[in-house]
Amino acid sequence: MKKILIIEDEEVLANVLSAKLTKVGYDVKISVNGEDGLAKINEWNPDIILLDIIMPKMNGYEVMENLQKKNNKIPIIIISNSGQPVELEKIKKLGAIDYMIKAQIDVEEIVEKVKNVLSESEDINIKKEEISSVLSKSEDINIKKEDGSNEGTKVLLVEDDSFLSNILLKKLKIDGFNVFIVDDGAVVIKKIEEFAPLIVLLDIILPSMNGFEILEKIRSHQNNAIKNLPVIMLTNLGEEEDRKKALSLGANDFLIKANFTADEIAQKIKLQLNLK
Repeated sequence: MKKILIIEDEEVLANVLSAKLTKVGYDVKISVNGEDGLAKINEWNPDIILLDIIMPKMNGYEVMENLQKKNNKIPIIIISNSGQPVELEKIKKLGAIDYMIKAQIDVEEIVEKVKNVLSESEDINIKKEEISSVLSKSEDINIKKEDGSNEGTKVLLVEDDSFLSNILLKKLKIDGFNVFIVDDGAVVIKKIEEFAPLIVLLDIILPSMNGFEILEKIRSHQNNAIKNLPVIMLTNLGEEEDRKKALSLGANDFLIKANFTADEIAQKIKLQLNLK
């Protein structure tokens, strides 16, 4: 029987997750603070960990740092109240393989994520990059199935960071948007022509072609609908010259990832499209 450790100080949430995961056949234990959680990891050696960030005695970052120092590669799914890209960057470096925001939690989705991870990690030495790849491919399949499958406002998200794109995908779907993700700059214009989005969220640092070059191609396109398409630059670049360049090329807005949550980004989209 696979073992799951939930390290979460919100006992109601921890108990709900424990009950559901136990019901589907897992051996589950709960820790309500990071210090106790780390002790249980060392004693019990779970197959997967569901980990909160803000906790008493020892936070989630410190738990992951301790595991990283010991080269412990137990798969970790973060469950957090936040959702800022700066937090995502930190947990990736510390070895987390996935991230869920508490306000958007679907217990059935967590169960599916756990099943997916455990089914791909029979070998305890599996690399976290391989797990991330499996999750990313699975998410891509779901996105493609949804392409054009609903009546929501179409958003093209151009982002090669799968952690951030998955967080934004979930939030935008909850808000009723129909989202397609592109992770390579070379195919963006073609996808705009095929998908016909009403707005584009555009990263700057991308494989094959950067966001500035893509923005120039959008603004010089022969199709006026594409040429006038609202574009929000969403980037880690925080220099004033980058912001000025983006706006001079025709960007409608310029957002630094570390400064905005998924909720705030969704509001920016609605503002650009005059949606409530």
